[in-house]
Amino acid sequence: MLQPKKTKYRKQQKGKMKGNSMRGNQLAFGSFGIKSLEESWITGRQIEAARQAVTRHMKREGQIWIRIFPDKPITKKPAEVRMGKGKGAPEMFVARVTPGRIMFEAEGVPFSIAKEALRLAAQKLPVTTKFVVRRDYVEEIN
Repeated sequence: MLQPKKTKYRKQQKGKMKGNSMRGNQLAFGSFGIKSLEESWITGRQIEAARQAVTRHMKREGQIWIRIFPDKPITKKPAEVRMGKGKGAPEMFVARVTPGRIMFEAEGVPFSIAKEALRLAAQKLPVTTKFVVRRDYVEEIN
């Protein structure tokens, strides 16, 4: 599961997620990608499930890039604990995703396979997404 090896601080505040993605909103590596249309926290487990779905459908051909990383610790208090007594222990890590953020990219497979693979990945994620293609992409005819 994805999580940082080491963090400067064990706990973080919740914070706000307003506005669109200012960075990571263009295809940088592959010809195809999925772009988020809303903001959310995405857990390491959800990212891993999406990655497995893409890899299985592409039959391990081509290449995929995961453009988000869960680096924000989320804390939870145990069940049936009274109010107060401080903040809970870190439970998992999440990635903050805002609208416009490219989450996954793919390359080296035909358009139809990439579209279906990334559709399967999008089903595993808690945000609505859009399939995007590189502007200068031309499908090779074999």
